[in-house]
Amino acid sequence: MPLLPKLTPNRRAILLATWGLFIGLSLLLVTAGVVGTLVGIRAELKQLPTLVSGGITTAYYAGFLVGSWYALRALAQVGHIRVYAALASLLSAAVLITGAYGSPIVWIAMRVVTGLCFAGLYVVAESWLNGLATNTFRGRLLAIYNVVTIGAYGAGQLLVFNFDARTLTGFAFAAMVASLAVIPVAISEQAATPPVEQHEHISMRELARIVPTGVGTILLVGLAHGGLLGMAVIFATREGLSTGRVGVFVAVVQIGGMALTWPISAASDDLDRRIIGVLVTLGAIGMGFVMLTQDPNSNWMILILFVIGGLSFPLYAIGGAYTNDWVSPEHTSAAASQLVTLYGLGAMVGPLLAAPFLDVLGTDGYAWSIIAFHAAVLVFLIYRIRAWHAPLTTKAWHDVSFHGRAFFVPATIVSMGVSRRRSTDDKESTS
Repeated sequence: MPLLPKLTPNRRAILLATWGLFIGLSLLLVTAGVVGTLVGIRAELKQLPTLVSGGITTAYYAGFLVGSWYALRALAQVGHIRVYAALASLLSAAVLITGAYGSPIVWIAMRVVTGLCFAGLYVVAESWLNGLATNTFRGRLLAIYNVVTIGAYGAGQLLVFNFDARTLTGFAFAAMVASLAVIPVAISEQAATPPVEQHEHISMRELARIVPTGVGTILLVGLAHGGLLGMAVIFATREGLSTGRVGVFVAVVQIGGMALTWPISAASDDLDRRIIGVLVTLGAIGMGFVMLTQDPNSNWMILILFVIGGLSFPLYAIGGAYTNDWVSPEHTSAAASQLVTLYGLGAMVGPLLAAPFLDVLGTDGYAWSIIAFHAAVLVFLIYRIRAWHAPLTTKAWHDVSFHGRAFFVPATIVSMGVSRRRSTDDKESTS
């Protein structure tokens, strides 16, 4: 059986309609990787307190909350492409200001603006993709999206080898890349965005009523990723790693996510997405314990972080795909906005909660924060599996993909090990 899904005419049309978006997002996430890493290194070179360094990361995710709210309203007024172009241009200016000034106050303000831009861009992208996809292909399409964004972010982090965090050069390069990201979306003749309805609002409470599993999962995944990424540069710098090594250390988390997102997300299209979430969360927790036994300067640590990223980052695609399995088509854009808001809220709090781990436990606290935050995701998923029963798969065996078959045995063991209460209702939210 082929590793990749067959490109039917419908799927080929979707990919043609989104290629410009994927290229543009790749360039924007290169910008994010360069800037995020340079700001973290610069903060450590200035020997800022852990709480202030964590606050700079938190400011980025605070911008998420504003950006996700703004983007949904702007989409209804001017459409996907214009909102994308405006946010990419604003991002370029914010990056230049960040590099031009050495004040933590300016960094915090500009990180808010940067977070606003990326939240809006994510809403545009996820609304665009979910509006074109069907349930049978949604997990895979979101996996392509995750691979593009995670891989490009990791590539940006690797580029810090070439720059001194104390100068403007790296930030100017990142701003230039952000400006170029407008071109593929603006000039693509094949770009086809889904229509955005004027009256499609769905409140957070209503979304939580319809699909509590998706809402809770995205919030907790944001918390885990905020701690994982927000403290990575601080942890690596305090362990005495060089600037280039810090870039590799942080980038490998993203590269792992890029490598494993596709097979994990593809499996979640064929099996109960929650069970797949439990499996990968257990793996991330296990690797967190292994991390405690390794020297941060060793190559084994690089491999461990690769696996942690590879297991953790697909959780967002799983939670997003599960949510969109349940919402009606007219609420797709609104649901995307709410999910970005939830992720941003969790990621905003994550660094603040992870910082005390490092202050109290030293650098080992980084691994313990990874363990604790992923344990929270695990407990929630188990609770939801117990609260509402669903078959492991609704597909005939010959329709299950290679990836679904690879996960079938461990998924079956997990599903048998978690006692689930059956429900006769067909709504995920009512049990």
